[in-house]
Amino acid sequence: MTPSTHPLFWRDSSLPFVELRQVLVGQNVSYATHSHKEWSIGAILGGESEFLCAKRQYSVKCGDIVMMDPEVAHACNPLPDSPWAYYMIHIDVDWLVNVLHSTEIIKNKHFQPTNVDTLTSLTLYNGLIDLAQTLMHNTRQISNEEKEARLKTYLIELFQHLYGQETLSTVKAVANNSSTTTFLDIATYLDTHYLEDISIEQLSHQFNLSTSYLIRSFKQHFNMSPHAYRINQRVLHGQRALKSGLPITDVAHEVGFNDQAHFQRAFKQRVAATPKQYINTKTL
Repeated sequence: MTPSTHPLFWRDSSLPFVELRQVLVGQNVSYATHSHKEWSIGAILGGESEFLCAKRQYSVKCGDIVMMDPEVAHACNPLPDSPWAYYMIHIDVDWLVNVLHSTEIIKNKHFQPTNVDTLTSLTLYNGLIDLAQTLMHNTRQISNEEKEARLKTYLIELFQHLYGQETLSTVKAVANNSSTTTFLDIATYLDTHYLEDISIEQLSHQFNLSTSYLIRSFKQHFNMSPHAYRINQRVLHGQRALKSGLPITDVAHEVGFNDQAHFQRAFKQRVAATPKQYINTKTL
């Protein structure tokens, strides 16, 4: 059977803390820079791609693992004519923290950045593929209890490895200065007021910054302009609303888009799938 050229999604309401995306024919898939609330991990199954994480650029290929901490802007796009394929798993951060804390991998109930964007480990790579295939199996074959147990087992092994590694990636430390605090405040404001169409001039005035400085410096901090950041928030809320079962047209208006076409365009740029494709789930 010819693999689907569309991304395939798996999720289960009994396991709300995990979502899986499978792309088997991805040479025409493209992503705008975006971020997630979840912690994410992917296995490159075929081809080569350019992976941007924060401001760090990598070339990744079959056999590599990629990881994205919550709220970190990233994009991964295939090289021209490359037969790109991958699995991507998104994990709810609160659930992940509870797993890591209960097994004493972390001492406090706060997510600790891994400071690792890419990883080459045959054992962990094969384990991730096995996990993805396990999640996608029909519950008549593998129960949700078994899926959750295997997910926890893999994550415990992975994070024991990650937190014990000396990373070659740039440490994602945030400088404690007034400038950084201001832009974190702006991001928090946009998180809360993502439905409002406040202009960049109004935003600049509210935070007592020049427009040019705000745009330039915000992008340096978040790798997205304030407008792109707000659209990203709308898409994230749109994903949650779609998973709850709301009709696409209703979701588009609920998360601040004037029409369904605008919502679909912004959604596909960041999810590499249409809202209709996103709500259709797949099992093996």
